[in-house]
Amino acid sequence: MRRKLITGVVIGLVLVSLAAAMVFQGDTGDSADREGAGGQIAVIRIEGQIVSSSPGGFNTGGVAAADRIVEELKRARENPDIRAVVLRLNTGGGTTVGSDEIGQEVERVREAGKPVVASMGEMAASGGYWISAKADKIVANPSTLTGSIGVIIQITKLKELYEKIGVETINFTTGPYKDMGATNKDISPEEAQIFQSLIDDSYEEFVKVVAEGRNLDMDRARTLADGRIYSGKQAKELGLVDELGNFQEAVDLAAQLAKIEGEPDLVEMRGPGGFWRDFLGGIQGRSNILPIPLEGLLLMPDPKTTPLPMNN
Repeated sequence: MRRKLITGVVIGLVLVSLAAAMVFQGDTGDSADREGAGGQIAVIRIEGQIVSSSPGGFNTGGVAAADRIVEELKRARENPDIRAVVLRLNTGGGTTVGSDEIGQEVERVREAGKPVVASMGEMAASGGYWISAKADKIVANPSTLTGSIGVIIQITKLKELYEKIGVETINFTTGPYKDMGATNKDISPEEAQIFQSLIDDSYEEFVKVVAEGRNLDMDRARTLADGRIYSGKQAKELGLVDELGNFQEAVDLAAQLAKIEGEPDLVEMRGPGGFWRDFLGGIQGRSNILPIPLEGLLLMPDPKTTPLPMNN
């Protein structure tokens, strides 16, 4: 009886969600007959852990998937009624690939003649700053956590633990470096050098993005890119942020850059699935918005200093 009741409740929730999705499905930005057409500003949200592609199934909350965000940016770029874009960021970072893919599409939007303003929420660090540096202007709250300009690959070593509990794992490989980073072995000096070379390549690209985006020379950008977190106020003093303010002030700045007269019409570029993404993300919570560094290969926050995402 209890199982039937639970099943009925779940089915009821699904039906209610479907009905709500039909009514409240987010604006795709394709409507040209809205009020204020021609003075629209697209709002694109980058919230949660940055990854290159959307996870499957119901695990859609708490991530900022580059494939979705790139598609939203593309639609904003191609829509003639949209004059500017505001990126609303609340992210601790993620992968280099995901951050770079979003950043490249931000550049295309700007090349199309549409200004882009980054609006930083509670956090826009690491990969979030990579993306922000691609915008025309950056607006942050004085208490925003940003910066964390750097790259990390983290490997968990379990060799001693395996030996203590009597677990033996044998690796068969096609080459001496195929099992690099395996948890059951030590990292050789040669392997450490390979890992560091990957880090160095990604780091130099990150520094270049910051230098070009903030109009700094490479040495100055490299000095600021030591991995530390800055408050919005500190970032403003260092030239990493243009203005201190909230989301509305970022919208006003975007309207000014786009020469929009009067109150702009904000268009949420959520696209298909936007309701479900928000609905399921609300169920899971936003605990994945963490100070996770921008990583080259692995996405592993330090368990000693960073709480693990609840849905991992």
